Amino acid sequence: MAEKKEYTITVFTENQTGLLARVAAVFTRRHINIESLTVSQSSIPGIHRFTIVVNVTHHMVEVLVAQLDKQVDVVKAFYYEAEEVVFQEVALYKVPVTAFHNGTSLEVLIRKHNARILEIEPQYIVIEKTGHQEETEALLEELRKTGIYEFVRSGRVAIVKPMERLNTYLQSIEMEMVN
Repeated sequence: MAEKKEYTITVFTENQTGLLARVAAVFTRRHINIESLTVSQSSIPGIHRFTIVVNVTHHMVEVLVAQLDKQVDVVKAFYYEAEEVVFQEVALYKVPVTAFHNGTSLEVLIRKHNARILEIEPQYIVIEKTGHQEETEALLEELRKTGIYEFVRSGRVAIVKPMERLNTYLQSIEMEMVN
């Protein structure tokens, strides 16, 4: 059996209502769990970018990208292995303000994890940590010892190391239209 590994899929689309449901359906039909999903504007005006993380075989990621490419309003889809992308996630932690009453231990913990305090309220403090999933979860585990009210982590935000292939793809289409 082929080995599963983590892939980051980028899907460039027009901004159309219902497109998220159609993109998700490509994965649902194949019973593939989406580990992370982030949608934002891309560097090209009018084009949005889906960043999707999955754990699948190489063959399956090729099938997924081919199916995504067939969707109406999808400009182009690509996939990348972990070493081909630079990525981060953002995590927010809401901890009781009383956690700071134990001296400097929480302050030291925040510095140790390269986190920062975003907001201080009378009942709680909001801490932000940017990093990989393992890093944000490590801080979460340590904060659980002092108490935590809420935790939320974003999906992956990724930039590919090779030059963005969408620009090259769009230029090739323009050249075909000219010829």
